[in-house]
Amino acid sequence: MAELADLELPDDPKLAQNITHFARALRKAGLPIGPGRVIDAIRAVRAAGFTERVDFYWTLHACFVSKPEERQVFAQLFRLYWRDPRYMEQMMAFLSPMVRGVQDERRAEAAEKRAAETLIDGHDRDLPTPDDAGEEVEIAVDASRTIATGERLRSLDFEQMSNAEMAAAKRVLAQLRLPVPPIISRRTQALPGHLPDWRATMRAAMRRGGEVTAFATKRRRARYPNLVVLCDISGSMSQYSRAVLHFLHSVANREGQGWAQVHAFTFGTRLTNITRHLRTRDVDAALAAAGAEAQDWEGGTRIAACLHAFNRDWSRRVMGQGAVVLLITDGLDRDPDADLGPEMARLRLSARQLIWLNPLLRWEGFAPKARGIMQMLPHCTSFRAGHNIASLAGLAGALSRPEDSGQKARLMAMMRAG
Repeated sequence: MAELADLELPDDPKLAQNITHFARALRKAGLPIGPGRVIDAIRAVRAAGFTERVDFYWTLHACFVSKPEERQVFAQLFRLYWRDPRYMEQMMAFLSPMVRGVQDERRAEAAEKRAAETLIDGHDRDLPTPDDAGEEVEIAVDASRTIATGERLRSLDFEQMSNAEMAAAKRVLAQLRLPVPPIISRRTQALPGHLPDWRATMRAAMRRGGEVTAFATKRRRARYPNLVVLCDISGSMSQYSRAVLHFLHSVANREGQGWAQVHAFTFGTRLTNITRHLRTRDVDAALAAAGAEAQDWEGGTRIAACLHAFNRDWSRRVMGQGAVVLLITDGLDRDPDADLGPEMARLRLSARQLIWLNPLLRWEGFAPKARGIMQMLPHCTSFRAGHNIASLAGLAGALSRPEDSGQKARLMAMMRAG
């Protein structure tokens, strides 16, 4: 790092140290940045200048960002560190709930709390003290290492969670259950029940010379369906997908919930079967293996092409005996030529229930205006939010009440009116 001091930088002799500190924050946030990249960034700023903030942003972006999934963290850290002169106060507001008063006027944007935790790490905070008159003051409690608890954690958006809150949420998700009621078949079995078994009655009578001494009964068979999960792992869904897969791992490995088999698929730009990975008992090892298998994690979105691949290659294998399908996606297909309607219709014909979980429903003003959402909505049996612990916990009710369509009826009315 000795080369840093030898560079002549415009306007501010401390800019090299600031860029170095910014690079350290990015490294703490998970970006693979070494000394070589820091030196390259300082040289690039020296060559390009920074009379315009946009130029400065993209110069550092070109040096520090190498993958699409790193863009969001870089953007939040850059805004907090460089663009806002009161970034430290904002970070404290995100991380320190007030003893008195209300929460912030706005909620932290995606990845903002994690970015704030990275930059605030190691800084001391001064607490105000009451004056001689004994006036009440607002005291900011150090909460950078604390987590939301109870009902607030259940209702907190997965994308708005800090690292500690997400760890706590995963522990809660591991305890959730998703029991399914059995399906009563038309087939019967020779067990005591409420249906008369005339054949068994006559066979018993023939063994006694034709005398009927008792009537045999039978009951209908009860069987359990498969659970098939199709999970969108594109860039806009990555945080929600990780939480859902933690929940799914618990469902797949906990006995007594009734599912015959649990099948899991991820999709972004291509379809990936991760069922065998979820059978690993250790959740971290299971999701690490699933992430390595799904090479398109946090990439683009081609929903229609992936559903077509599922209907063509996997539907007959995993959708028998009244399977229940959970589709987790925001419905925003990036393929301009995609036709989601026929693929959703084909999927619906193979499923007993098709439940669509969409994190976009967390917005009160959500309306089905996107082309992909308008094509998909008529074919699902239930349309529900999937952005927090409470929404995932409510799935059990949706399975036990097939007539509960969630938000589908309201949004279908909006589509017809619009």
